[in-house]
Amino acid sequence: MRNSIGNNLVLTLFGESHGEYIGATLDGFTPGIKVDEEFLKECLGKRRPSSNNETSRIEKDDYQIISGVFNSYTTGQPITILISNNNVRSSDYDKTKDLARPSHIDYVAENKYHSFQDYRGGGHFSGRITAPIVGLGSIPLNALEKFNIKIGTHIKQCGKVEDRDFSISSKDVEREIDYLNKLSFPVLDDVQLKMEKEIEIARKDLDSVGGIIQVAITNLPVGLGEPWFSSLESEISKAVFGIGGVKGIEFGEGFKMASKRGSETIDSFYNEDGKVVTSTNRNGGINGGISNGMPVIFNLAIRPTASIAKKLDTINIKTNQNASIELIGRHDPAIIRRINIVIRTLVAIVIADLLEVKYGSDVFLKERLD
Repeated sequence: MRNSIGNNLVLTLFGESHGEYIGATLDGFTPGIKVDEEFLKECLGKRRPSSNNETSRIEKDDYQIISGVFNSYTTGQPITILISNNNVRSSDYDKTKDLARPSHIDYVAENKYHSFQDYRGGGHFSGRITAPIVGLGSIPLNALEKFNIKIGTHIKQCGKVEDRDFSISSKDVEREIDYLNKLSFPVLDDVQLKMEKEIEIARKDLDSVGGIIQVAITNLPVGLGEPWFSSLESEISKAVFGIGGVKGIEFGEGFKMASKRGSETIDSFYNEDGKVVTSTNRNGGINGGISNGMPVIFNLAIRPTASIAKKLDTINIKTNQNASIELIGRHDPAIIRRINIVIRTLVAIVIADLLEVKYGSDVFLKERLD
């Protein structure tokens, strides 16, 4: 089982949903960087359930940073965080442990791990494991502010309700990110109540709803990413597809380009007050797999959660006989709000890693990026 990602900056995950602890290690981060634990707690709070339309499993996310930080500064050694699991109800899974939840990990995990996997709450594959990503990811996310590199997300779509896109100009996107990062339900237009209604309707129908998250990264230096297999797109994509609910990605106008001509998909360059910018941003701030200085924009398709309380057809994974299942337990009818901070912090780790590749492991000790 491989649980790590990164080049110079490597993130490794461990733990299970109903185990005593979950955790993560971030190896290779710049020494001497202040760890803002209030910001860390704020990020964890954004991931925590906060309404009747989200899971009733509410963890306090009590955590310990057991290595890599001394006197509130990073030491350059692996940073390891442990987060305790306290609000567990493992008995919810006893009656259905041999029944493969449709579109879940159960069937493939049974085959891959020969019945030794922890089935409770999805075990190691649970969305609960995103909590330590948020905890450790808050450190590079905060550090990127030194170079005014900002990462923002918003709910572009929830069910059939849509929000507007990020703007084109870097300055406008920066303002939008600052606005969104203050919100617990990040949307640009006045659509929160309509989206919450979509989720509520699905919940009452014992169902779930998905959507689209739009991500923006501003003020990246030109030149992040490598040609071919370590492009900026591929590094981001590999990371975000580690999140179970992500089922699709497009950069810039993405799939819309398939029906257009080349003249409709290029971004013309021009000089604006000594800085090279583009008049449009159809390619999402990336050319040839490398950042071009414009905001990096991409969309993520988030599937409806598979844990729904309707009666469903399945098999018994011990006998391969047909069966039916009715799930009990505490599940989200939508993860579209809570997943925003997971994406922000995970993308921050990717960007910090690519900065280290380009500028060296002491990059965050620099005064500026050339």
